Amino acid sequence: MVERWKHDLQEVAREEKVKILSSFFKTGKGEYGEGDIFIGVYVPDNRKVARRYHNAPADVLETMLHSPIHEHRLSAFLAMVESFKKSKRDEIHRKSILNLYLANLQRANNWDLVDLSAPYILGEWLLLHDEAEETIMRLSDSENLWEQRTAIVATMTPIRHGRHDLTYRLAEKYLSHPHPLIHKATGWMLRETGKYGGMERLTEFLDRNASAMPRTMLRYAIERLTPEQRKHYLSIK
Repeated sequence: MVERWKHDLQEVAREEKVKILSSFFKTGKGEYGEGDIFIGVYVPDNRKVARRYHNAPADVLETMLHSPIHEHRLSAFLAMVESFKKSKRDEIHRKSILNLYLANLQRANNWDLVDLSAPYILGEWLLLHDEAEETIMRLSDSENLWEQRTAIVATMTPIRHGRHDLTYRLAEKYLSHPHPLIHKATGWMLRETGKYGGMERLTEFLDRNASAMPRTMLRYAIERLTPEQRKHYLSIK
């Protein structure tokens, strides 16, 4: 099954896109995606392939997840998302996917791998299982950048159901984080809280913290505010 899966991805790969994707995902020396290998598969094509393998066994998924090729890893995560979605009434199967996901989380070693999986596996589980907050906080304490990003991006699912507390706990924690990818993700999630019924709480958070927020985080967070509000928060020193 692994070889067939890889073959299916190669069939939709475009060699002329390799350079573009490699640059976009920062694979150069010293960059956050250093050394990652692309074959030129865009996400919509990858998603179509991944759906064919939503019932792949754990050993096949792990083999794909440990591939040095970016699109192989992404396809495995997308297949897990699809499997998780299709098993809404099977708690045992969902828990097995979650456990496999968490055990291999460090293979989600670029922002797209995190963003296309975290809300739809860990975030969905978090929505129904409050104890998963402990997992989120543990990931936020990790020294691994991608696990830290997973923690904040996973809160997207609760946000869209009006549950914003955990997002704000992490946002407070990440105010002093040094990496732009965490600033972007945190600002993005703050913006989502405003979008999903929490504009008053967002502005309260900004009133308290705008002066301390990394500039990128602030810019992302205020995108849906009025021009006057954006100007105000950007002017705070």
